[in-house]
Amino acid sequence: MVGTLTWVLVGFVAYSLLATALKSRGVIPEFISISGPLTTIHTQKGKALLTRLARPKRFWRAWGNLGVGAALVVMVGSFLLVAFSAYQAVVNPQPSALNEPRNALAIPGVNDFLPLSVAPEIVFGLLLALVVHEGGHGLFCRVEDIDIESMGLALLSVIPMGAFVEPDESGLLRSSRGAQVRMYAAGVTNNFALAFIALLLLFGPIAGSIAVVDGYHVGGTVEETPAAQAGIESGDVITGINGQRVASPGDLQSTLAATNDSRVEVSFREKAPVTVQRSAVVSSAIQSAPLESGETIVSVNGTNVSTTGQFIDASRDHPVAEIRTEAGRTVQMPTGSYVLVAADGPLEAAGAPAEQGIVVTAIDGERTVDTAALSRVLAETPPGETVNVTAYVDGERTVYSVTVAANDRTDGALLGVALQGGVSGIQVNDFGLDRYPAATFLNAIGGEPDGGQASDTGFFRQIYFAFILPVVGEAPGGGVGYNFPGFTGFWIDFYTVQGPLGALGESAVFLLANVLFWTGWINIVIGQFNLIPTYPLDGGHILRASTESVVSRLPVPGRRSLTTAVTLVVTASMIGGLLVMLFGPRFFA
Repeated sequence: MVGTLTWVLVGFVAYSLLATALKSRGVIPEFISISGPLTTIHTQKGKALLTRLARPKRFWRAWGNLGVGAALVVMVGSFLLVAFSAYQAVVNPQPSALNEPRNALAIPGVNDFLPLSVAPEIVFGLLLALVVHEGGHGLFCRVEDIDIESMGLALLSVIPMGAFVEPDESGLLRSSRGAQVRMYAAGVTNNFALAFIALLLLFGPIAGSIAVVDGYHVGGTVEETPAAQAGIESGDVITGINGQRVASPGDLQSTLAATNDSRVEVSFREKAPVTVQRSAVVSSAIQSAPLESGETIVSVNGTNVSTTGQFIDASRDHPVAEIRTEAGRTVQMPTGSYVLVAADGPLEAAGAPAEQGIVVTAIDGERTVDTAALSRVLAETPPGETVNVTAYVDGERTVYSVTVAANDRTDGALLGVALQGGVSGIQVNDFGLDRYPAATFLNAIGGEPDGGQASDTGFFRQIYFAFILPVVGEAPGGGVGYNFPGFTGFWIDFYTVQGPLGALGESAVFLLANVLFWTGWINIVIGQFNLIPTYPLDGGHILRASTESVVSRLPVPGRRSLTTAVTLVVTASMIGGLLVMLFGPRFFA
């Protein structure tokens, strides 16, 4: 099957051939230039307006100097980020959606992180970004008395990808280095200012009028689990179990844990109730576990089980259990907490094999049937005490006499292990739901997830959160499992509008929130990208002008050659770093 990216490339080729043919026959006007898939539209309009706007020159130069300072800081950060990312791609290659080449294209539907459902909002934000960016360059050309040859819009076939201002080269060369740097930095300064305004509005009145609805927000279901078989889907909001109200995700877990009924009735916010036949399905398992994901456990040592609680209760009475699956397979395994022994920890000092997985079944005779039980026992054990740890190593029962250390996080005992979830590294799920972190996302942009106070993490920290939200599910240590696409798709069912803005209607508020979010996000991205110190980006021009300013003060011959050499080395390094970032993880993996 032909992929989306292939169709996009075919479209670019077809456009290039057709546009070139039309241009050669004089069908396309002279002010439109065609170069393969690249199209530029030139105009002289707007120059008089820029001249009028540039009249308070002292104000604009002060604004420009502020922008230069911010731009230099971001340039250094961009250089270090590209260099570090390229290094990581070589020494620790981890292919992911973050470094897929197609995700370098800001095309909704092609880029995994730019949903097609919010393409109008993204394109609107992109157009605003291009206007203020190139408008900044044009304005500062007039502030610094540099003539403008032409202005216009650059497109990748029919997709806006940039705007441009062409300063008069002779006027640019006659201007001071400070004037040049202010002019080149003006575009990204405006991008950051627009992002600041958009996110300020989003974090304030808009996000403050949005709240999450009560219930458990279903982001998805685990394949072959009871929830999936019962028809529970992404976007459902569970509001009750067996008639008991579910107001939050925690309510669902506690309600299910409190009943061992194999059949439960599930109520929804906007859907007819369904009956779920619970069964103990293995949702995940470590590689060395005798059971695999998707298998259904039906009995433990002859005791029938259909829920997670029943599985744990049946395993608690048997440090080594015989487990039978629905497919008729029978396995024997120790039942306890699977841990990885840390090097130089108390357990390793007592003789346990370092950096190896073992199953801890008891501490001083107290059963540790799963990770939760082990954590509870350690939290209640005084630091410095010597305990007997019963464990199974490669299937053999061993008892270690361990003097535990102090755990600064729990004030309890530190055993010196890395904990793995579940029983013996096996996670059993009798329902199979995956929660969508609606409240977490809303809190990150300053909303009121629980109908209470909004986040008080600080405005600039919220800007950072807004920047990573579209990719947070892919980022190492993201921990939420989802990217934030804005208020769209089935995700919109998890939110409601309240307060004075409720009079506008939910559709209008969500549309405004999406416009502000994506406008802020894309302006940050464009500003940061343009400050990578490489040609033909603004960062490359600022690098050259700044280097010239420094080198001109050095008592060395060949200052011009030195400036060129420094600029070329940094530019080549950044281009190479960007290529390694995109293609290295798959090449070196």
